[in-house]
Amino acid sequence: MSYLKFDKNLMINLEQSLPKEMLRTNQSGAYHCTTIVDCNTRKQHGLLVVPVPELGNSWHVMLSSLDETVYQHGAPFNLGLHRYQGGVMNPNGHKYIREFDCENVPRTTYRVGGVILTKEKIFISGESRILIRYTLEEAHSPTTLRFRPVLAFRDANELCVVNDVINTEIPACDNGVSACLYDGYPRLFMQFSTKPEWTYEPHWYNGFEYVKDLERGVPYTEDLWVPGYFDVPIEKGQSIIFSAGLSEVDPAELPKMYEKEIANRTQRTSFFNCLKNAVKQCYLSTSDGMYLLSGYPWGKVIARNTFMALPGATIAINHRADFEKIAETALAGLRAFMETGELDTHIQGIDLPDVPLWAIWALQQYAKAYSRPECGAKYLNDIRAMIKFIQSGKHPFMHVDEETGMVWTDGGGKPMSWMNASLGGHHVVPRTGYLVEFNALWYNALIFASRLTEGKEAEEYTAAAEKMTEPFVKAFLNDYGYLYDYVNGSYADPSVRPNMAIAIGLDYSPLDRRQRKRVLDIVTRELLTPKGLRTLSPKSFGYRPNYLGSPEEREMALHNGPARPWLMGFYADAYLKVFGMSGVSYIDRMLIGFEDEMTKGCIGSLSQLYDANPPYVGRGAISHVTNVAEVLRTLTTLKKFTMD
Repeated sequence: MSYLKFDKNLMINLEQSLPKEMLRTNQSGAYHCTTIVDCNTRKQHGLLVVPVPELGNSWHVMLSSLDETVYQHGAPFNLGLHRYQGGVMNPNGHKYIREFDCENVPRTTYRVGGVILTKEKIFISGESRILIRYTLEEAHSPTTLRFRPVLAFRDANELCVVNDVINTEIPACDNGVSACLYDGYPRLFMQFSTKPEWTYEPHWYNGFEYVKDLERGVPYTEDLWVPGYFDVPIEKGQSIIFSAGLSEVDPAELPKMYEKEIANRTQRTSFFNCLKNAVKQCYLSTSDGMYLLSGYPWGKVIARNTFMALPGATIAINHRADFEKIAETALAGLRAFMETGELDTHIQGIDLPDVPLWAIWALQQYAKAYSRPECGAKYLNDIRAMIKFIQSGKHPFMHVDEETGMVWTDGGGKPMSWMNASLGGHHVVPRTGYLVEFNALWYNALIFASRLTEGKEAEEYTAAAEKMTEPFVKAFLNDYGYLYDYVNGSYADPSVRPNMAIAIGLDYSPLDRRQRKRVLDIVTRELLTPKGLRTLSPKSFGYRPNYLGSPEEREMALHNGPARPWLMGFYADAYLKVFGMSGVSYIDRMLIGFEDEMTKGCIGSLSQLYDANPPYVGRGAISHVTNVAEVLRTLTTLKKFTMD
């Protein structure tokens, strides 16, 4: 199977090609994202989008796009494509595309009469620099390429309008020019491997329209500034490289930089390699440590997501050292919070009650992959500290009930679980009290800690877990065979939600095998889709299968129907625990639904969520680390299961 290759018939059909997006990152915060026909359809799209710490915790679109024009015999053939107000597509350069291939690097092949031109894009790892290599494969007469840089210099979540505060000075640099449109921004250097001819011809281009933002019910039009154009003659067989970066580079080094970087690429020629590439794009290395971004194009570093995704994002792709680096950075923030109450400046949500529970779960996967003694030697003190922090009542949002041994959280002030949608200051899913996955994770953490320790300490952990076993079953398991989502006083929420899948998928559960199977049957019948588990059963009140409409409508739907791929990891764990080897082929078949997504949405990755009813369209963030990581972990689990 050719995973990420699309022919001319698909590329020129904008109904098919415009919904397909591509993402490249440098693993240090910068990214390039657009559609496979290079038409930006979101305000977050751009050729070079970078973090600017001096301007806050956000990304900034520096170079929106680079329009290419082929000149032969004085005739221009513009390869660019934009959507303007009213849905007008111009200049329709997609009609010249013969093929798009993204198995190694994004590679577009254009045919203009007798000219065949290829364009390849690559990011320099750890540096805010994108390189584009143009190669003239075929030409029968003198050819010149013209390049018009379309500049933005704005927050990726904002829009630009014509203004008179723009700095219009475009000084020359080695084989190019530089620009800094507004105070506070870094300078953008645009250079070529061969000397171009620069023509200063500044214009505002008005009315760019972003169709994805239009669909989302948010502002969707802007104006962008084009300072002029470069002309570069090119001969048959010749390659020229364009560089856009935040520092000046020696143009003579560009070919070496390109070849060195391309040698380290992961070939996206299989389902596993696509996911591996996608999850590595969410790595974030800074001077403060190593992190996992929750996704693109608007993800942040979130504590819960970090620990949820950590095993699949590292262990599943044989990156043990990266697990240890990311874990140490996240655990350092968690330690600081437990010791001083201080919140981490880089990791959001470090104070949420289930974060230490997910942290212990992630460390448990490390122990399973390598060994308990190795895990204990590195992380036992952290595990002890997290359990003590919860048991001592020092966590501001969660405490252990003395009578039942279960954990209770107050979700009245702000959402405490991953189902954290809110509207007008009110929770869309008001989960408070005893939450089913919190208590399942708590039980799992206690038993795991008992396995890492000895003597009296191990006995105390075991006793704490056994104390909550009967109360857990009594509180959550109902006569219909599934688990209530949360219990608060005399109220037990009857909504059929996927949090019960976490409870039955953990290695250690308060439920016995028969009880797990009853719950699994309900999850399979009412929540399972080819794209993961629904966040609410169609039989439950308030079911909203489609993540569409205004921001308010989407917030209401967020956890009331749409499916989440990451929950498939716990469903697979539960299924294999109940059915053993006979369940392997079934889970393997279920993963086909995710493999189908490799050529949809953000190609080679998985969206944040999917509509809960056919055709299960991907929505939200175009690449989500927890989803990709948990599908990777499931693939690894299946492989190990068949080898054991």
